[in-house]
Formats: sequence, C-alpha cells, structure tokens
Amino acid sequence: MATNRKARHDYHILEVYQAGIALLGTEVKSLRAGHVSLVDSYADIQEGELYLLNCHINPYTHGTAWNHNPMRRKKLLLHRREIDKLAGKIQQRGFTLIPLSVYFERGRAKVDIALAKGKKLYDKREDMKRRDQERDIGRAMADRGR
Repeated sequence: MATNRKARHDYHILEVYQAGIALLGTEVKSLRAGHVSLVDSYADIQEGELYLLNCHINPYTHGTAWNHNPMRRKKLLLHRREIDKLAGKIQQRGFTLIPLSVYFERGRAKVDIALAKGKKLYDKREDMKRRDQERDIGRAMADRGR
C-alpha cells in the first residue's frame, strides 16, 4: 500500500518488526485505496502501548460526517515482550522506531516497524558514492558481455 522511501536513506536500519494496526472501518477502506502517507511518521511507546504517530490516512471519500480523523494515533499490535524489548532499546540515545511500509497480509493491515539510528550527512554521501560505483560496475559488466 505505502512505503517510506526516505527511511533507508535517512536511517541505519538495525531490526525490523511486523506489527498489526488497529484501524477504523473507514481507515481500512481508505488504506485499501492507497491513500496513506508515511512521511515524517514514527512509532512511540505511550502508557505501555505502541502507537504509530503522524501517519496520515486520508478520509474515506464515500464516508459520512463520522469519518475518521486523518492524523489520529494508531495502535500497533505487538507481543508484550517485543514492546518491552523495544522500550529498552529506544531509551538509548539516538534510536527511534520508524515505519518502513504498510500493507495487507491475509486481509489484515500490517506495518513494518524498524529500530533505526539516524545517519549523519557523511554516511549518506558514502551510501550515494557506493551506489554510483555499483551502478558503474554493472554497466561495465553489461558492456563487456556484448
């Protein structure tokens, strides 16, 4: 349904967890239509529960006056021991939880949550340089085969 394309550019991904999302009916319909944005969204532990914040799901176009709030916090469904493990890790300096993608699996809405650490500017430059070198090597190998 949606991916956070900037996540791998801006963060070092350390661990990935698959979590369910508790959604309202109109949110599910809007999500199936692909009207979701993960830009600037993150996950946080509040009151012992894991929530997805700043995730924008557009209001359902055929909804009524009781349509959902597009920016409401969405509860993520993980096992207690996984939430406790993540809580311990994000207490450390520099770690955060970011969503990588939202999708449906066997009719259920899921989100991939990554434990990540922010990249510095020089890390981003190194990644871009490495990607360019790999692309040049691939082109050279393709030309060599002709």
